Amino acid sequence: MTSRVTAEIEIDAPVRVAYDQWTQFEELPEFMHNVNSVRQIDDETTHWVAQIGGVTREFDARITDQVPDDHIAWESVDGRLLAGRVEFQPIDGDRTRVTLSMEWEPETFTEKAGAALQLDDLAVEQDLHRFKRLIEDQGMATGGWRGEVHGGDATGATAGRLAEDL
Repeated sequence: MTSRVTAEIEIDAPVRVAYDQWTQFEELPEFMHNVNSVRQIDDETTHWVAQIGGVTREFDARITDQVPDDHIAWESVDGRLLAGRVEFQPIDGDRTRVTLSMEWEPETFTEKAGAALQLDDLAVEQDLHRFKRLIEDQGMATGGWRGEVHGGDATGATAGRLAEDL
């Protein structure tokens, strides 16, 4: 049984601020409740440690497509189904709609029960609300990466994760 969830939220911040903050992958645990840590390996690869259904899981994820101020898509590299996409849509100059979609294959009884009871949907919605609070309280991103990734290969004039002057 494949689980899918999509949630969206409107944030009182420009699209660049919301996007740039999301590219700070090592800071994702600040608003993603089940994520213990994320380590940036290179421009396309991250290593995750997450607590899912009471079980600690470690996995590597590869960014498959990334376009500044538009979207980031990723998938796990170990063959298990775990994929997602976050999209950033400007509403006006100071507001952004963030849409997060994820797809995975629950493994344990607890994970399957959580999916069936739609607890995963609630968790993703809460993560987006924490992201909204983080961005609106900070008023700016803590950094940003403006490169692009297509088919798992980074392109663009910038190399590496850079703090941007906003």
